[in-house]
Amino acid sequence: MGRRDIKISVVVPIFNEDGNIDKLYNELKDNLEDYQYEIIFVDDGSTDNSFKILENLSLKNQNVKVVQLAKNFGQSAAFQAGFDKAKNEIIVTIDGDLQNDPKDIPSMIDYLLDNDFDMVVGWRKKRHDPFFSKKIPSMVANKVISKVLKLKIHDTGCSLKVFKKSILEDLNLYGQMHRFIPYLLYSRGYRIGEVVVQHRERYRGKSKYGFSRIINVLLDLFTVKFLNDFSTNPIIVIGGLSFFSFLLGILSFVLLILMKVLKNVDMTGNPLLLISVFLFLISVQLLMIGLLSEIMIRTYFETTRKNTYRIKRLIGDDKK
Repeated sequence: MGRRDIKISVVVPIFNEDGNIDKLYNELKDNLEDYQYEIIFVDDGSTDNSFKILENLSLKNQNVKVVQLAKNFGQSAAFQAGFDKAKNEIIVTIDGDLQNDPKDIPSMIDYLLDNDFDMVVGWRKKRHDPFFSKKIPSMVANKVISKVLKLKIHDTGCSLKVFKKSILEDLNLYGQMHRFIPYLLYSRGYRIGEVVVQHRERYRGKSKYGFSRIINVLLDLFTVKFLNDFSTNPIIVIGGLSFFSFLLGILSFVLLILMKVLKNVDMTGNPLLLISVFLFLISVQLLMIGLLSEIMIRTYFETTRKNTYRIKRLIGDDKK
């Protein structure tokens, strides 16, 4: 397949990047000239002149589309809005701050197609960011995500990604889930590749993220882990917590009895009595929550007819 036969949709979230848009557009255009392409800029509630600049670009180039969101919904929502409007078979995502280099796009597309990956993720091996406010939070987040999710990707936060549009049917973004796109797809059986890409210093403007972002990432991490590993059987987690609370209650009650027998400590005035009762009640409540969660999950899958699996290939189907 020649590059002229490849159709690409580039999705670019924009939030107050009026100083970077023109340069980014020119770099994208230069590196996509060998392909059939569309560039979808998603204005995520910018308060500067970003939308006006984007509007002018769309008037000059019919390959440029602009989606203006009603307010700043966040990067995940901006990506999802772009995905919903994308028409081509290969989708590229890239940040609007010019720190990702559009020159990496052709090689990433080649790597995707040559190795039959479903997604290729960029790895910013040499980052040009402030050490304390950007590098440290990113390093911590990547280490924790890799360890917890057991996905061997060095840089989950790199927005420069290339993937096949067909995988979008298994991807719904909300919150700040764009960082976990590789894992969300990997957990559904898709093949994920990674290549080293260039990372540049910010051209203009200021970063929208800092050290505090790591808290949101960790909270989303636990959400993703639970939804993907236990969404079809939540009783495993909730029931486990219930059993753990029950064991602690038993331990507390045994200590209460021993203190009465060996030390003649008054049981009614011993705080272990209240702790034991409290732990037993928590155990029962968690068990009920787990059972209700199981009922809700089964109702969801049975009424929506949504599969808990994904078929990659079907051979020898005898259905007439």
